[in-house]
Amino acid sequence: MTADVLKDAQAKMERAVAALRSELHGLRAGRASPALLERIRVDYYGHPTPVQQLATITTPDPRTLVIQPWDKNVASAIEKAIQKSDLGLTPQTEGGVIRLNLPPLTTERRNELIRHVRKLAEDQRVVIRNVRREAREQLERAERAGEVGSDAARRALDELQRLTDRMMAEIGREVEAKEREIAEV
Repeated sequence: MTADVLKDAQAKMERAVAALRSELHGLRAGRASPALLERIRVDYYGHPTPVQQLATITTPDPRTLVIQPWDKNVASAIEKAIQKSDLGLTPQTEGGVIRLNLPPLTTERRNELIRHVRKLAEDQRVVIRNVRREAREQLERAERAGEVGSDAARRALDELQRLTDRMMAEIGREVEAKEREIAEV
């Protein structure tokens, strides 16, 4: 019983950390990365399709993304999707190849991004704390119902706290790394 509760809690906490990694990976930190385009969907024959499935994305230099669609007819749809996105970038099309030039980040924008990163991290910390609370309640209910002994429940609660601390530290490391990346000039 306690092992199942802990295993479930661990899986949920790991999903929260993975969600944070995914969000942070897609943030523009002054460097061109194909991950910036992960959330962009292009209307391709009536279906929203990720850009990665329609084109090759390369980074010839740290400030430029080059998108080469496999189907030249979809270049204008990719361009429109990028313009509609929240990236704030203006695509330049040259004969079916789309270039995105990333301007250097201003100090104000860097601070704004760092605040956003911290907010994303706090949201995931709340998720982890909620998972801990739910698991703790399940363990306490099982103890009151006599399904689990008090020693086993205490050990499970201690393990749950260690798991929570480990996941919180992981979030801290991810945020620190992203903040360093954003602060880089």
